[in-house]
Amino acid sequence: MNEPLAERIRPKTLEDYISQQHLVGPKGVLTNLIKQGIIPSLILWGPPGIGKTTLANIIATVSNRPFYTLSAISSGVKDVREVIEKAKKSGGLFTAKNPILFIDEIHRFSKSQQDSLLGAVEKGWVTLIGATTENPSLEVIPALLSRCQVYILNSFDKNDLIALLKRAIQKDDILATKKIKLTETDALLRVSGGDARKLLNIFELLVSAEETVEITNDYVLEKIQQNTARYDKTGEQHYDIISAFIKSIRGSDPNAAVYYLARMIEGGEDVKFIARRLLILASEDIGNANPTALILANNTFQAVAVIGNPESRIILSQCVVYLANSAKSNASYLAINKAQSLVKTTGDLSVPLHLRNAPTKLMKDLDYGKSYKYSHDYPNNFTEQEFLPEEIAGTKLYEPGNNARENQFNEILKKRWKNKYNY
Repeated sequence: MNEPLAERIRPKTLEDYISQQHLVGPKGVLTNLIKQGIIPSLILWGPPGIGKTTLANIIATVSNRPFYTLSAISSGVKDVREVIEKAKKSGGLFTAKNPILFIDEIHRFSKSQQDSLLGAVEKGWVTLIGATTENPSLEVIPALLSRCQVYILNSFDKNDLIALLKRAIQKDDILATKKIKLTETDALLRVSGGDARKLLNIFELLVSAEETVEITNDYVLEKIQQNTARYDKTGEQHYDIISAFIKSIRGSDPNAAVYYLARMIEGGEDVKFIARRLLILASEDIGNANPTALILANNTFQAVAVIGNPESRIILSQCVVYLANSAKSNASYLAINKAQSLVKTTGDLSVPLHLRNAPTKLMKDLDYGKSYKYSHDYPNNFTEQEFLPEEIAGTKLYEPGNNARENQFNEILKKRWKNKYNY
């Protein structure tokens, strides 16, 4: 039998489905819909190997619907239209048994490919289930996204993965003939990177040649020869290398930053993913120490989306070197963290009367907007007044970073506000 273990023990019912209790548990948002067969078009968003394809299959089986599947990697517009035509013939228009069209890695579909799905979804010829590892609000066209419900699948935790291994030992006909003991699992879980499919593939390799096997950390590391230079964009190294990449830029080391950029490019990482991380870093770690960094990062994101590989590497390298050499400040990042924490602890405080909008006579009679000082009526377009709610008046949330540009901010604030911004 050549069928891999992950396929042999793929759950076929909700009861066998491990994890995602918020979706398919007894009180899960999808549970009743699935059992009633009332299935909206939906997008399943989550990391690789956590059961998106399995859940789509279960939905189709439980709701007793025809099931069609396409991979965004190998399918074009013609393939989409052919499948839609088949689906139209196998299901009734606007019936509760619309065929399900499952598209794996839907984020890899081009705009034209996604456009080709719109009519079928809108007219009820198919119920679309898309699976993606990327944020659908960034990768799925708005017209299609508005016709789908988005459900987030969480990463497996350690207990989920161990339960999956035990289920494989008990349920799989081949493994059931062996004597397998799970003594230690940390190394096995670590090399799988939380990907259930990868975990089962590795596990099968470990136990395939022996009738009696004891799984220990040493045994796993001995049997699995890892190439440490390899970049696995679906596993643990994905997170390790992007972490090292970001920390190298934050630490102002362009050599290391470009090295980790090369690791990701050579490993086939999505250039838009890299550019998105640069956008976040430009604001979080550089901020107003150099506002041009955010502009350059945004232009980089737009450029690589248009250019694609292999030339995107040059644009990314330019941006990475610039960000690494830039002055750094996390003052704005810290300010919004403090502000959100304050909001959570103080609740919905009343806006001061002098700052409220007064579009009606009643509101004006209640002193809405009264005593507000219009800044442009004063010298240098400034006059001192309190803008925070009374309960938190005078609270300091933003503290300028120690860099040339924000030192200027600091001087301006102290000159205007005297003691209020005297850091």
